[in-house]
Amino acid sequence: MALAVRGWDPFTGLNRRFDRDFDALVRRSFGGRAAQPFVPAADVVRDGSDVLIRLELPGVDVDQDVDVEVSGGVLTISGRRSETSEQDDSGVLVREIRSGSFQRRFNLPDGVTGERVEADYDRGVLQVRVREAVPQAPSPTKVAIRDRSAEESREAEQARETGE
Repeated sequence: MALAVRGWDPFTGLNRRFDRDFDALVRRSFGGRAAQPFVPAADVVRDGSDVLIRLELPGVDVDQDVDVEVSGGVLTISGRRSETSEQDDSGVLVREIRSGSFQRRFNLPDGVTGERVEADYDRGVLQVRVREAVPQAPSPTKVAIRDRSAEESREAEQARETGE
């Protein structure tokens, strides 16, 4: 069996990289809205025994378009950001402001129910507080060690005293 030997070209990998980067640039600049749906950025931070989840939702009507639900140990934040009222796309060169439906899901620790969750919206940021979400570390418990040989000798001594 003969092997084909090709010379090594150091620019092949570079050409592939340029092609990939150029394709990504074109998709970002001229690709449709379907290429990148609206996904709000989220920060999750610990505040004592609480957990705070902050989502950036500028331009969203939270009263009409956002739902916060707890079900099956999962916190789900879903909603919709409506498109701006301008419908004339003929002059648009680049559209970076995304619209559409979104859903973010966060797993909750065991035992956390909807009664421990509260949400506030201020200046384009939705803040969801999950009270007492961080489980407290259990305090150590000392376990007594039984000495089986001492028990057996006590049982034998009691048996001799009772005459068995």
